[in-house]
Amino acid sequence: MQVGDRVRVKTSVVIYHHPKHRGQAVDILNQEGTIDKIATEWKGRPISANFPLIVKFDNDKLRAHMREDELEVI
Repeated sequence: MQVGDRVRVKTSVVIYHHPKHRGQAVDILNQEGTIDKIATEWKGRPISANFPLIVKFDNDKLRAHMREDELEVI
């Protein structure tokens, strides 16, 4: 997966930071978005992030850190 790829969430992922539902559990299964960034370095130093893909979702101001096995390219 690369920056700019269109992706869909293929597994059940519950988040608590949705802008419209702060503090409530929201499942983002089947939501679509684009890969905004890939976290590989921080302040010029290499990192190994647990959730390296930062996905920007279409319908909201939502961004979430995801793993590659949670997404499918569309």
